[in-house]
Amino acid sequence: GRYNMRMEHHGPDSSHTGRFPWDAFVVAMTILKSTWLQWLKHFRFATCRETLMMVGGSVCAFLHGSAQPLMLLVFGMLTDTFIEYDIELQELLDPRKECINNTIQWKNQSVWTDWLLDIEYEMTNFAYYYVAIGCAVFLLGYLQISLWVTSAARQIQIIRKTYFRKVMRMEIGWFDCNSTGELNTRMSDDINKINDAIADQVSIFIQRFTTFVCGFAMGFVKGWKLTLVIIAASPLIGVGAALMALFVAKLTGQELQAYAKAGAVADEVLTSIRTVAAFGGELKEVERYDKNLISAQRWGIRKGLIMGFFTGYMWFIIFLCYALAFWYGSSLVVDTQEYSPGTLLQVFFGVLIAALNLGQASPCLEAFAAGRGAATIIFETIDREPDIDCLSEACYKLDKVKGDIEFHNVTFHYPSRPEVVVLWLSVNSGETTAFVGPSGAGKSTAVQLIQRFYDPKEGMVTLDGHDIRGLNIQWLRSLMGIVEQEPVLFATTIAENIRYGRPGVTLDDIIHATKEANAYNFIMDLPQKFDTLVGEGGGQMSGGQKQRIAIARALVRNPRILLLDMATSALDNESEAVVQEALDKVISNGRTTISIAHRLSTIKNADVIVGYEHGRAVERGKHDELLERKGVYFTLVTLQSQGDKALNQKARQSRASIRKRTRSQLSNLIPEAESFISQADEEVEEHVEPAPVTRILKYNAPEWPYMLFGTIGAAVNGGVNPVYSLLFSQILATFSIPDPEAQRREINGICMFFVLVGVTSFITQMLQGYAFSKSGELLTRRLRRMGFHAMLGQEVGWFDDHRNSPGALTTRLATDASQVQGATGSQIGMIVNSLTNIGVAVIISFYFSWKLSLVILCFLPFLALSGGFQAKMLTGFAKQDKQAMEDAGRISGEALNNIRTIAGLGKEQSFVEMYEAHLEAPYQAAKQKANVYGACYGFAQCVVFMANSASYRFGGYLVRQEGLHFSLVFRVISAIVTSGTALGRASSYTPDYAKAKISAARFFQLLDRVPKISPDFKGNLEFIDCKFTYPTRPDIQVLNGLNVSVKPGQTLAFVGSSGCGKSTSVQLLERFYDPDQGKVIIDGHDSTQVNVSYLRSKIGIVSQEPILFDCSIGDNIKYGDNLREVSMNDIISASKKAQLHDFVMTLPEKYDTNVGSQGSQLSRGQKQRIAIARAIIRDPKILLLDEATSALDTESEKTVQEALDKAREGRTCIVIAHRLSTIQNSDIIAVMSRGFVIEQGPHDQLMALKGAYYKLVTTGAPIS
Repeated sequence: GRYNMRMEHHGPDSSHTGRFPWDAFVVAMTILKSTWLQWLKHFRFATCRETLMMVGGSVCAFLHGSAQPLMLLVFGMLTDTFIEYDIELQELLDPRKECINNTIQWKNQSVWTDWLLDIEYEMTNFAYYYVAIGCAVFLLGYLQISLWVTSAARQIQIIRKTYFRKVMRMEIGWFDCNSTGELNTRMSDDINKINDAIADQVSIFIQRFTTFVCGFAMGFVKGWKLTLVIIAASPLIGVGAALMALFVAKLTGQELQAYAKAGAVADEVLTSIRTVAAFGGELKEVERYDKNLISAQRWGIRKGLIMGFFTGYMWFIIFLCYALAFWYGSSLVVDTQEYSPGTLLQVFFGVLIAALNLGQASPCLEAFAAGRGAATIIFETIDREPDIDCLSEACYKLDKVKGDIEFHNVTFHYPSRPEVVVLWLSVNSGETTAFVGPSGAGKSTAVQLIQRFYDPKEGMVTLDGHDIRGLNIQWLRSLMGIVEQEPVLFATTIAENIRYGRPGVTLDDIIHATKEANAYNFIMDLPQKFDTLVGEGGGQMSGGQKQRIAIARALVRNPRILLLDMATSALDNESEAVVQEALDKVISNGRTTISIAHRLSTIKNADVIVGYEHGRAVERGKHDELLERKGVYFTLVTLQSQGDKALNQKARQSRASIRKRTRSQLSNLIPEAESFISQADEEVEEHVEPAPVTRILKYNAPEWPYMLFGTIGAAVNGGVNPVYSLLFSQILATFSIPDPEAQRREINGICMFFVLVGVTSFITQMLQGYAFSKSGELLTRRLRRMGFHAMLGQEVGWFDDHRNSPGALTTRLATDASQVQGATGSQIGMIVNSLTNIGVAVIISFYFSWKLSLVILCFLPFLALSGGFQAKMLTGFAKQDKQAMEDAGRISGEALNNIRTIAGLGKEQSFVEMYEAHLEAPYQAAKQKANVYGACYGFAQCVVFMANSASYRFGGYLVRQEGLHFSLVFRVISAIVTSGTALGRASSYTPDYAKAKISAARFFQLLDRVPKISPDFKGNLEFIDCKFTYPTRPDIQVLNGLNVSVKPGQTLAFVGSSGCGKSTSVQLLERFYDPDQGKVIIDGHDSTQVNVSYLRSKIGIVSQEPILFDCSIGDNIKYGDNLREVSMNDIISASKKAQLHDFVMTLPEKYDTNVGSQGSQLSRGQKQRIAIARAIIRDPKILLLDEATSALDTESEKTVQEALDKAREGRTCIVIAHRLSTIQNSDIIAVMSRGFVIEQGPHDQLMALKGAYYKLVTTGAPIS
């Protein structure tokens, strides 16, 4: 029978079950009404065939839904049969009756009273009923799922095609406002959400809802009194559920808020890690972080307690409900004899199933809501008409094109940025026109308007006197060849990339184009020549090679108009010369050419040069004319030629030209290392081996008493289910007791027992909730603290890796640490719970009838399997789909990322076709899957029916042949069936667990990482031939053989343009990094041998943007020395030296004034002086001043400068300066360029040299 009626959902952990959620029902109804119309829109792409499939699927789901209540009818009859048989057996015990020919008679009289039931025959009939229903369920389940899933797969494929085609037709402005990342997620995730909303979830919802309706209907038809009594008790459960949801939401909010404080601390510290490291404040920060964790922990524990309380309360009420229902129901059966015992069960379980199924139908509503949200966005795009439709066939094409382009009073601004560009110029056919100007002046905009990526807001752009808005877009763009600054190659072969330029081009044309573009030779040197793959985004080629392939691609089109957008700016000198040569060849062919350049050497010989400034074309003319005008062009030229000179000298000094040659030829052969490095990094990130549970438990060891109590609670909770089946069968047994008095007593006793079980359940649930949340929260706090401590112990270079940005690290502390809980307490609870559940069930059943138990145990694996299947089904098949969608996703990703290039080449259509071809495989997979999924679902649903059919038939045999009491049959069957499904449910609890193990592994990786740099003293410093590159930018050599030394008490000043390695040398001294080659010598010791924290304790640093913490001025100064308790007198004397004391005394709270987050309450000069006081307080031997006065106005600069001069007395000092006035009195001035010192000495000596320093001083130029 089916009084196990999905009792599987009565595990002591499913808070939403066994209640009659009227509140949910009312809400569901309101939602349904509004959702209905919205929801039908999802099916707008369904053809006739799909509609039929969906209707068929719905009918099956409807019939399937009515199968459970149907089973109850059979079950009720079955119970009645058993009870009747038992009563008759008892009659036979009456010595005055006897059984002749299967009839029971009074002795000595021939009046026949009754037929003795043939229990085996009856049971065989019932078994057939069960099998029939089971087979029907299998078939219906299979059909309802496979029909819906197949129809959804077809519709989703149509939606995907339509959406992608529409996106590819959008104008470029639309892409400016929608990031490609977002579009990619929409293509995968959002469409999957729609899929969930129109696939299996619908049929499952229909099925559950039908069961809900039929269950209640049956309850009311068979016995309305009992139904009403049961319903009356249900609001208590509804209220409990609502309160629980409310409290949990509130407490979670509180917990997050409490953690946010700690998170803010972590974020502040990690953002200013250099300052923390320089002042050795790590331990202090860990303490501060830990303090803030305590309140988060408190809220977490409260949350656990409340959840435990409410779960317990639910079970308590549910058991009271059972007691009430059976007490009232039995009185209806025994006293008034309105119901038969079978009817009582039918009503009770009818209502119970109805409630359960309503609870299970609600997750489907969530899927619908999510799908609706996603569909709104997707359909909005599908319905949007593009402003500039690139795939339209309309508009006319000119017969002959000269190539005159004019801008008539054009005003324009980008959709995503409001600055306005105003253009008015003309470009003559056959001439080369060059656009120059600072970046953001509107040069590229002009080119994009010519390509008609955008339409001007006012005015018009004409080609040969025709407004280009009237021309066919595909044709217009086919006239133009464009070479961009960062050329985009597609991930195919070189030949294919060039073919993108023009469809149907022959190999000879390709070879001709590559020769023109100076690319032929290097292509022929490659092993596979034109069939060489260029890699993702052209990653296998060097910049110069990509650029030349792009030029060849532009030339193959044989364009009338050639657009060169800074085509050589990204190259080194060597490749630039080659590419430039190629361009000069091309330009001289009488085409209209527009060239945008930053390097002026490339455009001197253009026919017309147009200078841009602030979005306007301000001057035009030839090179010499413009130089005389002394306008935009003139400034650009003068600035650049100076820069070039310096560069050339440097090149001559450092390397002979031979070395340069080899480098660039190598770069042609060896693909750029950088793209490989970044890819490799990402690979490493993904694969983390899940951590062993034992290690997680080790961290949780101190909480063992809590875990012990929690486990005991869980064990008791697990025992509740089988005890329930004991009581339940006991009740059935009472119905066959002939003596009414004994019957009453028995029934009351059992109902009391139900209440007792309820109370126990309440207490143990609370115990389990509290104990595990306590141990879990303590573990989370411990891990967060340890993790934070480990982070602060890493060397500074580790923080430069983009995966270790402050944001990423704070998230890791927040989420990973709390997820680890999932592997300890609650998980242990879950496992213990299931084990005791199964253990107790098996013991009970074997005790009462080992034969029947063995028969049912045969079904146990299938039951567990079906439980597992259902858990799997609910999470759906999305993962496999993701795999299948990868290929299509790659194409759509490539297309969306390079949309401008594709639009320029007019290749939208071919990408759409490629994408559609790749959708075929996932679609076939989905159709196949529909069948498998349907079969699994059908199987899972029908196993229980089959198990029941076999067990009741065998039970009948035992009752007849071995005199087994019928109540024991029910007892054994219900005990095992419920525990079997509990087993299945336990196996479904794994996702949290897996997540927890991976989070833990990531955490342990952090804890196990050994920092690369772990930390007497006069201050004698020497850099010997130091070479260094930052770990995250391995291709840029920052220090290139730095040699400089400074004696104790001297002041060394570094001068040089930005990026020359001044600040880097300071960071090497602090040992944030170690040099790749060479040494930093401190007092004759190699810096790598000196203890880091000791070294840093001797160095005081004042940086350009001093970082202050969100606490008082006094605390900020104290931060300078974290090794001792700093007295107020020390603070005052330090701040006097820093010219700070007088200013602080004017503040109302003096030294207790809070400086605000990042010191925002103070002016820059004040912040700077606090930083100086902080550096002085540690009484450093070495003082590092990193551009300490650069950010100040003259007034504050004077004060700060005085403070610095005071601070420098008797210390070794290294100054990095931008203003020369601040360093003229240094002992040694080192002028740096490109990572090494070009000249050094005192001020007068350098002036006499008349070298770089002299130039800087006399011109008074700012160095930056």
